[in-house]
Amino acid sequence: MKRITILFLITSFVTLVSAEELKIKANSFTSDQNTGVSIFKGDVNIKKKNDELNASEVTIFIDKKKKPKKFVAIGNVSFSITTQEGETFNGVAGKAIYFPNKKEYYFYNNVHLKQVHDKKEILGDEVVLKTTDGKAYAKGLKKEPVIMIFNIDEDTKQ
Repeated sequence: MKRITILFLITSFVTLVSAEELKIKANSFTSDQNTGVSIFKGDVNIKKKNDELNASEVTIFIDKKKKPKKFVAIGNVSFSITTQEGETFNGVAGKAIYFPNKKEYYFYNNVHLKQVHDKKEILGDEVVLKTTDGKAYAKGLKKEPVIMIFNIDEDTKQ
């Protein structure tokens, strides 16, 4: 099936996310206005300003005012997110949940989060990224610890 752009079907709630355009591409789309649930399947790509989210499936939950309250992405999740402070984070996960009101991302299952400018990396099973202040929190599995990787510039002169 050809990829289809689902812009005209979601315009009513997209413009309410913020003053920025939200563009969603997927192979298929279903929506239930009674429950406020829209499901995008197959090579889903979501772009908003400098942020991008890719997944096999994304479900968007809308409140009674037709504003998105939660995005749930599953399967081959990859992302690029820029915080309000201008820091860029790239990564992959098995599942991602985004809460637009809080501007927070929750990543689950084999999360690999990279802070591009500072060359920091976090590997864990659960990572939270708050885009308002650029803070990240991580948890590991019972058998696997959280791993933090970063570069230390050492002065080689003695």
